[in-house]
Amino acid sequence: MKILFATSEAVPFCKTGGLADVAGSLPQALAKSGNEVEVILPLYQRVADKWKDQMSFVCSIEVPLGWRRVYCGLFRLDRDGVIWYFVDNEYYFKRDSLYGHYDDGERFGFFSRAVISLLPAMQFTPEIIHCNDWETALVPIYLKDECVRWSEIRGIKTVFTIHNIEYQGRYGKETLEDLFGLAPGWFADGTIAMDGDVNLLKGALMTCDAITAVSPTYAQELRYAYFAHGMESVMQLNAGKVYGVLNGIDMERYDPSKDKSLAAKYSIKDMKGKAKNKAALQEQMGLAAEPDVPVIGILSRLVGHKGLDLICKVFDQIMDLNCQFVVLGSGDWNYEQFFEQKLAQYKGRMALYRGYNEALANAIYSGADLLLMPSKSEPCGLAQMIAMRYGTVPIVRETGGLKDTVHPYEAWCGAGNGFTFADYNSGDMLYVIRQAVDLYYNNPTAFANLRKAGMSEDFSWKRSAEAYNDIYRTIRS
Repeated sequence: MKILFATSEAVPFCKTGGLADVAGSLPQALAKSGNEVEVILPLYQRVADKWKDQMSFVCSIEVPLGWRRVYCGLFRLDRDGVIWYFVDNEYYFKRDSLYGHYDDGERFGFFSRAVISLLPAMQFTPEIIHCNDWETALVPIYLKDECVRWSEIRGIKTVFTIHNIEYQGRYGKETLEDLFGLAPGWFADGTIAMDGDVNLLKGALMTCDAITAVSPTYAQELRYAYFAHGMESVMQLNAGKVYGVLNGIDMERYDPSKDKSLAAKYSIKDMKGKAKNKAALQEQMGLAAEPDVPVIGILSRLVGHKGLDLICKVFDQIMDLNCQFVVLGSGDWNYEQFFEQKLAQYKGRMALYRGYNEALANAIYSGADLLLMPSKSEPCGLAQMIAMRYGTVPIVRETGGLKDTVHPYEAWCGAGNGFTFADYNSGDMLYVIRQAVDLYYNNPTAFANLRKAGMSEDFSWKRSAEAYNDIYRTIRS
């Protein structure tokens, strides 16, 4: 099958979040399963020169956008069995950051229009265009708009993946014609209209052929107001074309038997190196060298929906369990200050790194005993999968991809790969943390088996690619 994957970011070229990991791995997995795959994304200033030096110029065209006709260049790079196309326009994309600009609507309106306008310059006419989040939400709409005049593209089907429904591309009604170049009928019939505004995400959900969410549980949660950020009625209306496909991780990249960044390599067959990584983490972060005390790690944005308020409510009770605590992340001032203040109280037992450091993240994944993720909502989550790959046992709330990947420990039979709680409640969270710490101290054999259960899980992109192939075949039939 011929697939064009449209995304606003992708590893290793540019990244701000989990979308880049998906776009950097799923296309290769799709190609390995027998598809012809091309990816198209903006040529940002952030894309490193080493990648730009490998690109070849394909063509330049003018892209219609409202009343304007805008320069658009196309560059190509072949890598890992996938053709990568980069859309060039320095006015829109030569900026310090990928997002957060006053004209993001115009920037990604241009990119979406370019995806359609550049089809003749590519190697093939795709059977599927797979779009991701609001930055590509106009692609299915422009495709429908153009296919009435352009017969060659009428057979193209579209898949739209929701990575985080909170971001919707919402703009004033006046942008419909002047900015996005769409006829008033798109708003009048309700396709792109929501609460009096243009809502690009709604337009994509209404016009695409299949909607996917990044985990089966998240796909179900999006029918409810608590998770859908106002889009629950749209999700319910389109329920017949909604699928949940769990994201994967790069099993080669996150492999403790091969990871050169670790203090010591280890595997499910020989776990000795895990203790050495714990000792290295304790030394690096100024924690007491206590090999028999469990280390609890958090790698997260320090924001409300990650469950930080639950942790703050019972933090002292957690520390009463005779454990160590490591936090890596940044975010809201109040959470950063909370952990800063606790450093002095728990000197040698708590550590904080404000920001993100990939080497330190790997050190925590490999050196910690437990990973805490008490999220209010979590579309998929990658940290819990990476932690299990490194033999670190997750403690999570049962939401989104956390529920789909972490299965609660059952003492009577030894089943499960972690610890979970359902209600968003600090007492319930504290209860399962106590369970985990108690198991660590009083039943090391069972705890070791939990580590190995997590390390045995298949979180590869091959599994995800097979699910997407089924969806592609369904909408093509």
